[in-house]
Amino acid sequence: MENRNNVTEFILLGLSKNKKVQILCFLFFLLCYLAIWLGNLIIMTSITCSQLINQPMYFFLNYLALSDLLYTSTVTPKLMTDLLTEKKVISYKNCMTQLFTTHFFGGVEVFIITGMAYDRYVAICKPLHYAILMNRQRCNSILRASCAGGFLHSLGLFLLTIFLPFCGPNEIDHYFCDVYPLLKLACIDTHKIGFLVLANSGLMGLVIFVVLMASYFMILYNVRAYSAENRHKALSTCSSHITVVILVFAPVIFVLFTRFYTIIVPMLNPLIDTFRNTEMKNAIRKVWSKPQLPVL
Repeated sequence: MENRNNVTEFILLGLSKNKKVQILCFLFFLLCYLAIWLGNLIIMTSITCSQLINQPMYFFLNYLALSDLLYTSTVTPKLMTDLLTEKKVISYKNCMTQLFTTHFFGGVEVFIITGMAYDRYVAICKPLHYAILMNRQRCNSILRASCAGGFLHSLGLFLLTIFLPFCGPNEIDHYFCDVYPLLKLACIDTHKIGFLVLANSGLMGLVIFVVLMASYFMILYNVRAYSAENRHKALSTCSSHITVVILVFAPVIFVLFTRFYTIIVPMLNPLIDTFRNTEMKNAIRKVWSKPQLPVL
């Protein structure tokens, strides 16, 4: 593999060559990254240190927060470092590692969101069987399936890229290593490989989108018979999840947003999951509020 490559490192062109813009971007992404860690750590601690961890929805939310942290950490630290350096270089091996881990954790995150949609479907459409259908063993199986799905998705893209010959130039028009910018640098015709990459990501996205739409169609169909109050209560449990789904799939439609997807979405997820969920806010108060001293 290395014999076919004249390239041992890549130069990331980044977001801008203007030094002032780079400093502003560094400060912005630093604040975002700190917010991601703070928000997701608060969620994870609040769930694991309370009874919410026993509920399937919060079980998945806990691991969604973890995948958010890991996903953004594959890109953001390197991005912030490059914003402060003149030469933005990444070695060939580190580039391939970043490509694999980014798509792995991103895939895990999307599959967990799909598992959460199934959880909401069972909770609303089959409430009498919810405890049986969504027991801890089933939740662990969904989590393992999410990891396996993310691994297969990432492995497919990794194998399509790792065997490409790179003869130069070595400048990547992006701020991290991704498949399509690397295809442009390969020494061979990559149209067929590009189609396979599109099929990999497109098929996964299509299947997940269909599953999500089917889940919410069944939910909306079943809540028709509910009273107005019960209907509002049932749908309110889905509101934060629907918002996260929109955030995840919107970049597919608005491609330019994907330049900041690895940073913005993990930052917004904990805010949405927290401030639109009463049980989550109560758990945070219990875990993080100082116990009052008894009055003598």
